[in-house]
Amino acid sequence: MDLTHIHMLLNHFPIVGTLIGAGVMLWGMVRNQKTIKAVAAAIIIAMTVMAVPVYLTGEPAEERVENIPGISESAIEEHEEAAELAILVMAAAGIASLAALLLQYRSSSKVPFSIATLLTLLAFAAMARVGYLGGQIRHTELYPDQPVSQQVGSHESDDDD
Repeated sequence: MDLTHIHMLLNHFPIVGTLIGAGVMLWGMVRNQKTIKAVAAAIIIAMTVMAVPVYLTGEPAEERVENIPGISESAIEEHEEAAELAILVMAAAGIASLAALLLQYRSSSKVPFSIATLLTLLAFAAMARVGYLGGQIRHTELYPDQPVSQQVGSHESDDDD
């Protein structure tokens, strides 16, 4: 297994995990349950940590696939630029979640978790966009400007004569 495999294996965690973390955090805020909010913060912190190896293995993955015929260099660059923004937003969400977790036992303010929730939702959106753009590198069926050709096989029977 090389760094490209690690990138492909781990890249779904920050997307799905951040969505789950945001949902749990919203649920904890609605229920006003410290334990649920703490679990949500732990999920977001874990996804922030998970995003680091995904980000760091992106460049080796690019080097491995950039010379394969049919791979779009512009798709790789767009994915890379989106990842640079997403890792920053994810870091902000992780830091805000850690701060909210630490502050929840010292204060009854809802502001720290509100900020963490907002940043987590932004991180999910950013990570989902990175995943979408990453899929377009190799999965040409995801290109929005290219129709997917469908070949319809002949289903006529020889008994129709």
